[in-house]
Amino acid sequence: MSTCFPELYEIGMSHLGSKILYGLLNAMDGVWCERVYAPYTDMEQQMRQRGVPLYALESGDALSDFDILGFTLQYELNYTAVLNMLDMAGVPFYARQRTSLTPLVVAGGPCVYNCEPVADFFDIVIIGEGEEVLPELVQLYREARDTGASKLEFLRRAAQIQGLYVPQFYDVSYNADGTVA
Repeated sequence: MSTCFPELYEIGMSHLGSKILYGLLNAMDGVWCERVYAPYTDMEQQMRQRGVPLYALESGDALSDFDILGFTLQYELNYTAVLNMLDMAGVPFYARQRTSLTPLVVAGGPCVYNCEPVADFFDIVIIGEGEEVLPELVQLYREARDTGASKLEFLRRAAQIQGLYVPQFYDVSYNADGTVA
């Protein structure tokens, strides 16, 4: 799993929530969590020119090789950085375009309380405290992987966990003024 902070390293490293989740996940048997941050524009330019995909801080493994990509949405300005990070990783933007079980793209953080503007990009949205539900989600993922469950089967089970929102199972309609009906 990778915790993905859609902001520069210097900003993301000071985020306490990410440190808590990183420690929690790495304390779980059989789980290895790494971190990734949005590169600054000069680094991004060099990576793109050289064909280097976005990679994790600890191992240097490509982000697209991880089972779960957990993005924190601290504020609305992070939205475009998430898409840029997915693009740099070679991971399709839309959840509907990612048909296999991996990588799952998950969101959490304060902005997910109104996640509809970006819901199409995430397989799962964690509403509330991630440290409460993340171990259960990881265990469910491991079971799905080990039994060969499809992404759809996994998401149906995940939708039963309190605090998880699986956007693809909801049809959201909008009023004329753009608000959710």
